[in-house]
Amino acid sequence: MRLRMRALKITAVLLGAAGCAAAGMRIIPVMRSVQVGRETAAAELSEASPPEGSTAAVTAAAPAETQTVTMPRVLASAPESGAVPFESDASAAMHNARPYLNPLTDIAGQIVKKHFGRQSGKLFFDLDGGGQVRNTTFWQNSDLAAESRILPDLPLHIDGKPLVLLYHTHTTESYQLTDAGIYDAQYNFRTTEPDKNMVAVGDAIAAQLTAAGIGVVHAGEIHDYPVWNKSYTRSAETVRAVKEQYPGVCISLDIHRDAIASGTTVTAPVCEIGGRQSAQIMIISGCDDGTMNLPNYRANFHFASILQQTAETMYSGFTRPIMFDYRKYNQDLTGERGASLLIEVGSQGNTLDEATYAGELLGKALAETIRQLAAQQEGD
Repeated sequence: MRLRMRALKITAVLLGAAGCAAAGMRIIPVMRSVQVGRETAAAELSEASPPEGSTAAVTAAAPAETQTVTMPRVLASAPESGAVPFESDASAAMHNARPYLNPLTDIAGQIVKKHFGRQSGKLFFDLDGGGQVRNTTFWQNSDLAAESRILPDLPLHIDGKPLVLLYHTHTTESYQLTDAGIYDAQYNFRTTEPDKNMVAVGDAIAAQLTAAGIGVVHAGEIHDYPVWNKSYTRSAETVRAVKEQYPGVCISLDIHRDAIASGTTVTAPVCEIGGRQSAQIMIISGCDDGTMNLPNYRANFHFASILQQTAETMYSGFTRPIMFDYRKYNQDLTGERGASLLIEVGSQGNTLDEATYAGELLGKALAETIRQLAAQQEGD
């Protein structure tokens, strides 16, 4: 009953009274026999697929390397303000190991800016408060839509103490530094420089959370260099270490960028917000087919749904459809009353400025989502 009442109230916030009538419906589907792919070591090397209907294809993974590296943990004390940093000395020592190099000596193709708008087809459905879901699972769209109306049950606190973890399984993923519209085939869009890779996007998100009084741990730990294989295994160690040090963390976000290419053309998902061009984001929320040991995936989807709707309410066109698919991506690590998601911020074709601006917008939407949910809990 508590969840049902929460669902009614949050839908009223997003939609007004008209949306409330449908919000209390919750349907739990019966698992039926399906043929689905299981996670393997090879699956770890795959990036998220673009929405159906797009001509984009996923770029090839970086070649595997065989070195090993030990990363002793070093946690900094929580600062008076700002995000709590988390990075080992071994990781910090690698910041200049792979400099950003994109000399454009061998121009192979072009970068095309594209806005991914509303998608059509049987895989997609609209969320009540804005945005869409791309559903490729055993769930019926109508059942999953009802599930999207259930509020996440999270132990929230807005007191500056760590609540959110930002980390990067593929830390070295990077963007274009200039808006030249071309790319070099010899460059694989990766660097260990934290001001040019995913850490810079995480910093932009963290800044907005801390400005809202929400405590955040930002792990700049490099998980995909010098060894790219088993990046998810190493990032899982980071999540567990942060959770042990800061048990109040209940929201864990793995911040990536997508890789979208077709032939020699790279696609950069973009939108215009406040007169400025931003990368679009895509939330990935995994579903368990019964073989993936992801028991709390519905709780993750509840949070993904409210975050997507809040982001679209604040910044129309900012999001691509939530990818709800048979993927795990360490989304089992925040426990029964937690939320774990993977978020793609743009692609390798976006500029760093577009990506960090998207991080700023995402941080604001995330802060507002947490504020709404915390206010709802106080009202209960």
